[in-house]
Amino acid sequence: MAPSFQHPARTAFAAAAAAMLALSSAGCTSTPDTSSKPEVFSVAASAAITTWDPVRSFSTEALYMGNIYEPLLWKNPEGSAQEFKPGIAESWSASEDGKAWTFKIRSGATFHDGEPINAAAVKASIDAARQRAAASFIWAPVESIDAPDDSTVAIKLKYAAPMDLVASSTYGAWIVSPKALAASEKDDKYFDAGIDGGSGPYTIDSYKPGSEVVLKKFEGHWNKAEAPHFDVVDISITPDAVTAQQMLTAGEVDYATSIPLENAKTLADDPKFTVKDFNSPFNFMAMFNTTRAPLNDPEVRRALSYAIPYKEIIDIGAQGYGTQSHGPAPRGIFPYSQDVPQYSQDLEKAKQLLASAGHADGMKLTLSYASENPAEARFVPLIKDSFAKIGVELEVKAQLFNQQWDAAKADPATAQDIFVLYYWPTYSDAGSDNLTTLFRSSEKPSFNLSYWKSPEYDKLVDQAATLTGTDRAAAQDLYEQAMDLLYREAPAAFLYDARGVSVVPADLNVSQFNENYPFTVFFAPMKPAA
Repeated sequence: MAPSFQHPARTAFAAAAAAMLALSSAGCTSTPDTSSKPEVFSVAASAAITTWDPVRSFSTEALYMGNIYEPLLWKNPEGSAQEFKPGIAESWSASEDGKAWTFKIRSGATFHDGEPINAAAVKASIDAARQRAAASFIWAPVESIDAPDDSTVAIKLKYAAPMDLVASSTYGAWIVSPKALAASEKDDKYFDAGIDGGSGPYTIDSYKPGSEVVLKKFEGHWNKAEAPHFDVVDISITPDAVTAQQMLTAGEVDYATSIPLENAKTLADDPKFTVKDFNSPFNFMAMFNTTRAPLNDPEVRRALSYAIPYKEIIDIGAQGYGTQSHGPAPRGIFPYSQDVPQYSQDLEKAKQLLASAGHADGMKLTLSYASENPAEARFVPLIKDSFAKIGVELEVKAQLFNQQWDAAKADPATAQDIFVLYYWPTYSDAGSDNLTTLFRSSEKPSFNLSYWKSPEYDKLVDQAATLTGTDRAAAQDLYEQAMDLLYREAPAAFLYDARGVSVVPADLNVSQFNENYPFTVFFAPMKPAA
């Protein structure tokens, strides 16, 4: 059985994650010319930098990391012709039993410091990630790693696991220069000044903490066919989305990574912009405390699920940029399926179910949500109002996520009745993360904040996890059965999958938003429109 992992706390950047759903850009002020003057692209970015250490990184600095570092593989967006594209690995294969994976490392590529990219460097990076990465748990299946020659990395697993998904993670999978790894192992503050040990299309030119990051094109990058158009990316760290929008519309920057979501439609009316929306890995759910009455009764949980105003929640909470969830796997991320059933609002049915469960006179419940999350602040009152229509009095508690989460984990017997949660998987496997972390039985709650225990469910997700690396279709089927069980037992109400939003000017070409790297804005593909 593949072990379930406890997901690290998302407290440091949940609000920033919500903000980064609204990706926006302004008219490109840099225009092509034939002079030697470097092409500069200016950006207002909301992403804070908690660390420059690519091994320990587990926050919104992923915006920068994805331009500076490379993984073995890149996971392509949903709908792409190929599921993956090569990164540092030119090719890869797995044994029939899914316990042995071989990655062939591209030849002739170098890190920014001139060190060659070879199998030994890859092994050193993965070994470092296994030992000290914030997301080290993604490598839990690994038994050993060998580098039999300069171009081959052989990974032996304790049990079958999807190493292609792990190797393309946005956290804990960057390949780092051996010199930088050695230096950071001796000095854990080595990267703090903005030193990089990457191999990507950009390198760090300068860094002013809390203020500015300047990236410079890496002329020695192996991928000449997709070399960046812009020589320099000048990034102003701008946490406030309103300020970023003002900088954008005033022409002070060419691009902004976040604007207030409610303003996207206003910009859509401006003929200079087009609003596009894409899959994202973020979704919202309301987790019911199944340990005590009345929510220990599935009939009551189903009644509340029918009372929720899903469409209005998307219209108001997501400003229309969302789709109703089909279970806990977000759209575009394995094992999402449109075949998983959904509840729709039906107040009469909700009343009937409550009456048949012995609650015709209603009940009182408490709900907690993260006060720093603007979407939750917008849609929670809608749930309160709808519940009132079926005789359920809802007390709402707005708390900082740290406080909300700590209280929920302390003692389920005295915890909230309903916990509104904003969640996303660490890498592109919501089966081993969302389905397992959130709903598999656990003695002490971490993110299983419905406190639900089901041996039937546990068996399904455990078996699926062992098949994801060998027979993904069979794993998909088992995960869908598990999500059908979540629908029937209703330990949570699955509200909506948020959409990534991009406001694109007419004079700028940008790449497709990739739900597998939600915090990263890839600058290399950006260029002025023809």
